[in-house]
Parts: sequence; structure tokens; C-alpha cells
Amino acid sequence: RTGASLYQEITDRIIAELERGTVPWVKPWGRTRTGLGLPRNAATQRRYSGINILILWGGVIDRGFPSQNWLTFRQALSLGGNVRKGEHGTTIVHADRFVPKNEKQRADTDGDEPQAVPFLKRFTVFNVAQCDNLPEHLYAAGEPLPEREMVPQAEALIHATGADFRIGGERAFYMPGSDTIQVPPQPAFFHQIDYYRTCFHELGHWTGHPTRLARDLSGSFGSNTYAREELVAEIASAFICSSLGIEPTVRHADYIGSWLTVLREDNRAIFRAASHASKAADFLLGFQADAEGTAPEEIAA
Repeated sequence: RTGASLYQEITDRIIAELERGTVPWVKPWGRTRTGLGLPRNAATQRRYSGINILILWGGVIDRGFPSQNWLTFRQALSLGGNVRKGEHGTTIVHADRFVPKNEKQRADTDGDEPQAVPFLKRFTVFNVAQCDNLPEHLYAAGEPLPEREMVPQAEALIHATGADFRIGGERAFYMPGSDTIQVPPQPAFFHQIDYYRTCFHELGHWTGHPTRLARDLSGSFGSNTYAREELVAEIASAFICSSLGIEPTVRHADYIGSWLTVLREDNRAIFRAASHASKAADFLLGFQADAEGTAPEEIAA
């Protein structure tokens, strides 16, 4: 299957979920045995990133796996285990680039740099629940954190970013011009944890400032540029919340229509949004690592 059709296949799957009113980065975790968190490669302990998080979360929810740990067939063997006969793997992707022969010849003739063409490689991974005889610790599912432990973690991360929060008013928004985040006071939220979900959404936007990850924040309300940036912030917030044991929720369900428009027009839009969201989440979680004096985690494909 070509990379182009793989982009379309995954985009079509996400569009179908959105059309059903299901948001792929907000899964019904409460109905599963799975602990919250980002999926990992069980052999390397590296976290997966970008679109692969959404693909693997989908696999965990749809098939009821109790773990966020995944392996390739060979990795299972190398750890002394095996994938059970008859088990079906989950396809994930890795973006790569290559220079076609005719482009190399053109560049040699014109005396400039050849242009690399992006493409997708596909890999098959299996959840550890599909494997036997692996080391026991790889099967362990994370225990859910009580809210009393989530809140101090969330508060510490917000503080560690050094972002300029202005508390007050009835709306939450990020202002790129002044590089400030406006959020209502905590008592304005029905659930305390919703205050932190909102903060992480706005911090998602904050990472796009020219002095940080430099995304295009110029879109006016209703434009495709605005919808794309909202998609990044929503997914980044889901990734951060999951990392902290907070169940993600949809902050802007009314944007689903505009997201569908963006995805239907461009079958790479969700890949870019998930990639930007991963980078935003890693950028923010890096502050947590700095505050704790730990090294940031490595990311798998």
C-alpha cells in the first residue's frame, strides 16, 4: 500500500469517528481496564508520539487491552515471549524522507540541493496483552491516580512553565500579542480538574509563540488556520492530561465541524496536528522534568 493511501486510510478512520461524535483523542477510558497514559514501546520504554498515540489509544479502547505497552513481533521474541497465534497486530507509521533518482540528477545539473520527498513506513505492533511469556512487569497496568494527587502535579507543571496567567473573567484564551493566558478563577469551574484541563489547552496555544515552537497563530475565528491551531491545542491538552493521569475531555465540541472540513480537504492535516501536539506536550512536560531534575523521555516513532 502506498504512503498516500495510508494517509487517506488513517484520515478516513478519524473522520468516521468525528462524524459519529466520537473524538479520537478523548476516549471513554472509564469503560476500560486501561490506565491512563501515553502508549510506550515495552522493549525500549520510549513513548510513542504524534498520530501513533491516537492509533494505539484506539487499539486499546476498541479491543479492551488493559495495558498501554506495545511490542513488535521480534521484540516479543527477544524478551523471551511470543505473540499468540491468531492475534492481529496494529499498524503504526513512521515518517521518513527520500530523494528520488530524477530529483538527484536535476539537483546535480542545476547545482542546488535535492528536495527530499516525505513518505510513511508502516510497522505492525502488538499489545503485551496479545503476548505470552513476557517478563511479568511488562503486563502491569498503571493504577489510576486519585484527584488529590493529580491536582498538585498539574499545579506544579503550570507553575514550572513560567507562563503569564491572568486570572479573571468568564472566558479562557491565549493572547499571542501580549503572550498571556486568561482563565476564569477556579471556583467558576464545576469540577476543579476542569480548571487544569482548560489551563493545559491554553498552554498548548502558548507553545506556538514565535519564541517557542513558532506555529502559525494568525488565524481569525472561523478560518481553517484557526481550526488547525485549535486541533493542535485540543490534542496537546489530551496528551498532557493523560501523562498526568487526568482523563481528557472535549473542550470545544462545537469545533468538530470545522475540524472535519480541514481533514476532508487535506489527508495529512491530522498527521501534522498530532505531530505539532506531541511537540507541544513534550515541550510542556519538559518543564516538569526540569523541575524534578530528571531527563526528558525519549520518544519512539
